[in-house]
Amino acid sequence: MRKKFIIGNWKMHTTTAEAGRLAKAVVDGVGMEKHVVIAICPPFTCLALVGEILKGSHVSLGAQNLYPEKEGAFTGEISPTMLLDVGCKYVILGHSERRHKLGETDGFINQKVLVALAASLNVILCVGETLDQRKAGQTETVLDRQLVHGLAGLSADTLPRLIVAYEPVWAIGSTGHHAAPPQVQEAHAVIRRRFGQMFGEKAAQSLPIQYGGSVKPDNAAALLSRQGVDGTLLGGASLIADQFMAIVRAGISESRTEEQST
Repeated sequence: MRKKFIIGNWKMHTTTAEAGRLAKAVVDGVGMEKHVVIAICPPFTCLALVGEILKGSHVSLGAQNLYPEKEGAFTGEISPTMLLDVGCKYVILGHSERRHKLGETDGFINQKVLVALAASLNVILCVGETLDQRKAGQTETVLDRQLVHGLAGLSADTLPRLIVAYEPVWAIGSTGHHAAPPQVQEAHAVIRRRFGQMFGEKAAQSLPIQYGGSVKPDNAAALLSRQGVDGTLLGGASLIADQFMAIVRAGISESRTEEQST
């Protein structure tokens, strides 16, 4: 049975003081919970501080991006080695905001994925279509392309460190659109099927696929109960400790239900 992954992406939010308070609240709220995998991904400026707060807890540290080199003359960038040095276990790559606002290509994202996995980081690869692409019936085509190009060259031994996050661009933030649970389940099935064609059915059944798209406490349970939805990648809700913990509890409840049914 696949575990649920509840991961918070703080994006470009929080001062160090705010980050410290939020991280402490999450650690206190999680306690010794083991039914779900929990991680938070602060801005680079807060990684070291938050990493210290998370030490010894059941909450892991993640980063929001990296540059695909160990070191060098890359002003303003951060390497996998630097992330590992401050205690990062996870890194988010291919986020829709980096694809659509900063122009990152599938090829560049693939370079990052390969370097991150080679450094023993766990990768959260984000994929998803725009509203125009969905309206044009191109959802499956877009997901196929992002997976095929984004995961090119992966070796079988790195697959256990990979998570895929389905992020429909049209349902993120204040777009006014929300993906219904059946739409999410259908997209996750597309991703798992394509992944199986690339890496085999056993690998596909082991792959955690998260959903990221305006998940809130009031819709988390409905999404997490859907077959093939293995967690959530949270934006705004991860910045409010009570909301984040409510979604964590929804993941715990669903994980326990699945355990009882197997």
